Amino acid sequence: MDENATFAQIRREIEDNPVVLFMKGTPVFPQCGFSAAVVHALSQLGVKFKGIDVLVDPSLRDGVKQFSQWPTVPQLYVKGEFVGGCDIVREMYESGELKTMLEEKGVEYAG
Repeated sequence: MDENATFAQIRREIEDNPVVLFMKGTPVFPQCGFSAAVVHALSQLGVKFKGIDVLVDPSLRDGVKQFSQWPTVPQLYVKGEFVGGCDIVREMYESGELKTMLEEKGVEYAG
């Protein structure tokens, strides 16, 4: 998959889904502690999100880093906007800022 096709795929996912997590592994079986931490934060809030496993496609794994200009995975997008990686999401979750952002963007969650 070339860079343009990869970027188009990423754009389509973040436009079609309110909350997208590019991660290593799946929400049910994260393949790294950082991905697991973001899944945990979203799950604690009861947020429905689409998890996309970057390990199945090397061009996606590299492409998402180029797309966001962020060097690591996981990467969280809410309503098409890049939020951040594990440390940022964890801090936002612990401070209540993640919950506030979800409310402001009109994202449904249980918690």
